[in-house]
Amino acid sequence: MTTHDEYVSVRYLVDDVQAATDFYTTHLGFTLRFSAAPAFADVVRGRLRLLLSGPASSGARATPKEAAVAGGNRIHLTYDDLDAEIARLRSAGLSFLTEVVSGPGGHQILLADPAGNLVELFQPAAPGGHDQARR
Repeated sequence: MTTHDEYVSVRYLVDDVQAATDFYTTHLGFTLRFSAAPAFADVVRGRLRLLLSGPASSGARATPKEAAVAGGNRIHLTYDDLDAEIARLRSAGLSFLTEVVSGPGGHQILLADPAGNLVELFQPAAPGGHDQARR
């Protein structure tokens, strides 16, 4: 199986490749696959391949200046116990952009990486509907 079949890839433009690599590998369970810091790093979690492209990378250079900003798009990471994950990340010194938001599909909270790219931490609702025991 080749890389393009094995992973779903997302590219994030970052200001500091090493800071982004440290953030994803230290706090969110990603593993470093390849590093060409300060230009580029490739980290994976399950089937998600996150391409971290610094200002000198070809990915960043190919992006129009007006589009080279962190935006509303985000990766979505699923957890069985969102409260425990939030507590773990807060104890590591991370802060969140939002409070937990609950809906029919589950609960989510937003975190930003060092460059401002969004990461959604999500816990699905219990099977059969709303998770009434939560918030």
